[in-house]
Amino acid sequence: MFEQSKNFSNLVGLSALLIAFSAAFFSVFGLSKLFAGAELSVIIMASSLEFGKLVAASFLYRYWDRINLLQKFYMTFATIVLIIITSAGIFGFLSNAYQGATVEFEKESTNLIFKEDRLKQLQEDKVYLKEELESAIAELPDNYRTARRKLREDYQPQISEINKQMIDLKGEIGELKTALVETGVDVGPVIYLARTFQTDIDTVVKFFIFVLIFVFDPMAVMFVISYNVALENRDEEEAEKLYVNEKKKRWWEVYGEKKKEDTPMYTEEDEQRMDIIGQNGNDGLHYEDDEKEDEKIETSIKRGGFRRR
Repeated sequence: MFEQSKNFSNLVGLSALLIAFSAAFFSVFGLSKLFAGAELSVIIMASSLEFGKLVAASFLYRYWDRINLLQKFYMTFATIVLIIITSAGIFGFLSNAYQGATVEFEKESTNLIFKEDRLKQLQEDKVYLKEELESAIAELPDNYRTARRKLREDYQPQISEINKQMIDLKGEIGELKTALVETGVDVGPVIYLARTFQTDIDTVVKFFIFVLIFVFDPMAVMFVISYNVALENRDEEEAEKLYVNEKKKRWWEVYGEKKKEDTPMYTEEDEQRMDIIGQNGNDGLHYEDDEKEDEKIETSIKRGGFRRR
């Protein structure tokens, strides 16, 4: 449908412009974050290289048969290197965006893991104290009730303190889980994918970032080349149409002359004469005699003499 449209080449050019501009923006922003100490300088340098990369790709396509081997090799190599640099900048931009979205989530996740480990440790301490208390009581004779009570009084404060800490930790863990649910909305799909493929979140994000950078900037360069192809095809089609139209022109149009209009068989004077003949009812012979007389007069004038009757 689009190929038959007259504006197809413009559509290809617009797509190339949008993709190239987006890739350049993300790359320049990402590189400026990698070299934050000279952010403005990096932006100017990266922008110039991005523009030069697109021009180099167009130049290579249009003048490939006219440039020497060294120029072909260097410009091709430089274009590929610039594509890699652009992809690295896009990787930096997306990584920074991912870290910005997950920094709070990771902070709360780390805190949750720490508290869960602490709760597990307290549970083990509680079990150990109970086992130690029961072992100490079992070693005492049955009639040593006072000693048994004394042991329980010694261990009970420790167990109570552990229980209190466990209750506090469980409350904090519940609050952290609630906060994680609210914070994890931004990275919820990534978490789901990580659980689906049984891997961590960072691995999933890296995979998608690499997929994007392998498609983004190479697609921009290919669209620029495609736009050059579309322009050449459009020029060829217009030249072919112009040639066909020139062949269809008639000889008077080719030489700049206008077509002669057909002269009518009867003039307006002849029409009036015929009307008079029709009204008078004669056959118009006297008009023929008058015409012959006029011809004789013209002949005499041409011969150089004129005689009266």
